[in-house]
Amino acid sequence: MKINDKVSVVDEDLSGVITSVNGNIVVFKDEYGFTYQYPKEKLVPKNASIYENMKVVQKAEPRKVASKRHDKNPLVLDLHFHNLVKNPNDYDSFERLFMQKEKLIQTINFCRRNHLKRLEIVHGIGDGVLQKLVWDVLESQTGLDFYNKEILHHQSGAVMVEFH
Repeated sequence: MKINDKVSVVDEDLSGVITSVNGNIVVFKDEYGFTYQYPKEKLVPKNASIYENMKVVQKAEPRKVASKRHDKNPLVLDLHFHNLVKNPNDYDSFERLFMQKEKLIQTINFCRRNHLKRLEIVHGIGDGVLQKLVWDVLESQTGLDFYNKEILHHQSGAVMVEFH
């Protein structure tokens, strides 16, 4: 550091031009004419040309790893009875509804145990008995939100469930 060099003070918003150097103490004047004394360790040279030839290395931003559990696509549960059993004609309507309700409750519990965030329940478009059962079961549950997965305000046949 020598006279007429520009310096800045470390950890302070203060800079100026060196007017004198006395051993370890540097005296400089700021832009308003005030003089300051600081030890050399507290000062850094203020010279933009120092940084001109420095190479800037652009590092690739690390990708955020998302677990399979938190996949954007929801788990899909299709409650159509022919998807649940091998011989659907062997069951009467009460047994069908009971088995569909049990499958729905098992799947909700599975989602909670495995910390899944979303579940899509396909109940189909029909006379509304299964749809009513699905809504009744979901209304009795806590810690979840659900809504019709409808397209353009028409009945869709699916319900989207989001767990908290």
